[in-house]
Amino acid sequence: MTDAAPAAVSSTELTRSGYTDGFARANLPPRALWPEFLFELPELRYPERLNCAAELLDKGVQRGWGERSALIGARETLSYAALLARVDRIAHVLREDLRLPTGSRVLLRGANCPMMAACILAVIKAGCIAVPTMPLLRARELGAIAAKARVGAVLCAAALCGEVEALALDGVPLVCFDSDKEEGLEARMARYEAPFDAVDSAADDVCLISFTSGTTGVPKGTMHFHRDVLAICDCFPRHILGSSIDDVFIGTPPLAFTFGLGGLLLFPLRVGARAVLIEKLTPETLLAAIEQQRATVCFTAPTFYRQMAALAPQFDLSSLSRTVSAGEALPLATREAWQAATGLAMIDGIGATEMLHIFISAAGREIRPGATGKPVPGYQACVLDAQGRPVGPGVIGRLAVKGPTGCRYLDDPRQLDYVKNGWNLTGDAYEMDADGYFYYRSRTDDMIISAGYNIAGAEVEEALLRHPAVAECGVVGRPDAERGQLVEAHVVLRSGQAPSDALAQELQEFVKQQIAPYKYPRAVRFREQLPRTETGKLQRFKLRAETAQGTA
Repeated sequence: MTDAAPAAVSSTELTRSGYTDGFARANLPPRALWPEFLFELPELRYPERLNCAAELLDKGVQRGWGERSALIGARETLSYAALLARVDRIAHVLREDLRLPTGSRVLLRGANCPMMAACILAVIKAGCIAVPTMPLLRARELGAIAAKARVGAVLCAAALCGEVEALALDGVPLVCFDSDKEEGLEARMARYEAPFDAVDSAADDVCLISFTSGTTGVPKGTMHFHRDVLAICDCFPRHILGSSIDDVFIGTPPLAFTFGLGGLLLFPLRVGARAVLIEKLTPETLLAAIEQQRATVCFTAPTFYRQMAALAPQFDLSSLSRTVSAGEALPLATREAWQAATGLAMIDGIGATEMLHIFISAAGREIRPGATGKPVPGYQACVLDAQGRPVGPGVIGRLAVKGPTGCRYLDDPRQLDYVKNGWNLTGDAYEMDADGYFYYRSRTDDMIISAGYNIAGAEVEEALLRHPAVAECGVVGRPDAERGQLVEAHVVLRSGQAPSDALAQELQEFVKQQIAPYKYPRAVRFREQLPRTETGKLQRFKLRAETAQGTA
């Protein structure tokens, strides 16, 4: 959808930056540590000068979409023209009120709503770098992000400003939105009416620093270019999702999470569709919003789909045509429950903050139950052994992927671990079949080795989830002097079920009937809840730490 002729985007040399603040480029990994990038699809050949916010929004209005609804919130709906006007006003505030040099990092904090979306787009259009953060992060976590990215300003929802104020960021302006104060963002925006000309940024200028959600501990800052933002719009939604101007997107992932940023903002804008942005959704209120807004595409995590399956018959979901699961592995039991309740075959996908969005998936007749899918057009994938050599079908190894996006950590030695020989190593253990489908087995650090057997925790979880008493579970290895590790299951029961030794034994026997008996959990721990990130990902490293310390 970009009008310019192909450019040498795969060159080893960066093009002339449009930024005066050189922090981002100075803190990219050395070029030799980057993955190989692929731009084989014609739609991925972007011009050297590119501002992705202008490409998504200004070009949309120029195409005649101005009066179409773009963003639907709980309190307001913005047309494409109204969204563009709001973005331009915020961009003026950033450059003229706050006097931010181009290339400055702006920390963003807010729940899913049209104003948060407008702030993200405005930061990028103004030639600054968006650093979105999760609404539930506390001052200590925000402080680490602000320091790592050396932010020059903060745009924050008024209701969430307390944690930012506690940081006492010297010389860094904090501007609150959803505020009626004289120095609030809305008051500042009111001073500007003129359009804002997008900054002449390079396609390979950084426009987004996304921090990982911390499933393995300390978050990492991932740096993405203007061309990366368009690339994710032109791969998965175009070739797998089949999104169109008539779609209505809805879901739960925060805009600060790249799964949500793509699925609930970037993808709809790319095709002139609508997005529903509502904060604090529950399974029941999400179903109600799908019914009310006649949503066609839903993005959420497997945990939500599992809970929604039981409630689905209470709602009119006839508008819904595609449901996308990502963020963590999709259990086959959840896929089957959702399809039985709605008739919809789940579109599974694996993505990574480092890769920006989904790179393996399948839809429609290409779906194979139990498999994540095949590489999304534009990407390549393989399975590597411990020596980094590609292996054939039927062998479990490390998932490796490359495409138009890839890992560039912000000043982080862990770049050496993620990128090997041009491949991005996602940290997932996968197996490929003879037809090229990829099957998730576990996170590579979640593989349990017990008495010489390799046991994938995800496989044991899948078996447990088929028991009617189990609502959620997480399986980890527990240190054991005799076997090396024991399989330990942490189980959250459904309402009305009571923990007991008898039930624990019943679950163990149930698993033995589902999968090879040696894989059964030799320890079962009942819990009220499981540790999860704000995006819903299970934090198995916390379960392992509790188990090792004997606190589980």
